Amino acid sequence: MARIMAVDYGAKRVGLAVTDPLQIIATPLDTVHSKDLMEFIRKYIQQEVVEAFVVGMPRHLDSSDTTATAGAKGCVTLLRKHFPQIPVHLHDERFTSRMAQQSILAGGAKKKDRQNKELVDKVSAAIILQSFLESKAIR
Repeated sequence: MARIMAVDYGAKRVGLAVTDPLQIIATPLDTVHSKDLMEFIRKYIQQEVVEAFVVGMPRHLDSSDTTATAGAKGCVTLLRKHFPQIPVHLHDERFTSRMAQQSILAGGAKKKDRQNKELVDKVSAAIILQSFLESKAIR
């Protein structure tokens, strides 16, 4: 089986996570500068088969768009343009940054590591991806 890749898009940094080949577990992959995202993905899919992308969609509690939603939608447009053969799924990303910080804390990370925004971004992507996998299993 192929992997699924999650994208936690931000204007400066993008957190990435992937599943194992059996699509059971999501694992943080990397954090890249947003301008380098398409090139990073292009190189990654030359080495690994990616079946789908999952992009975290920022929303307010009332489901309205946030200031970051437009950037995530732009990322979706670029993914569809650069990788038309790979489907793109949107997934709610509310609270993932807070959940990532809590999970890093629960893992016993030092204060410096807990404040590392790159670590938070890729852990957030893993949370988005794991949530997507769980919602897919329920269907």
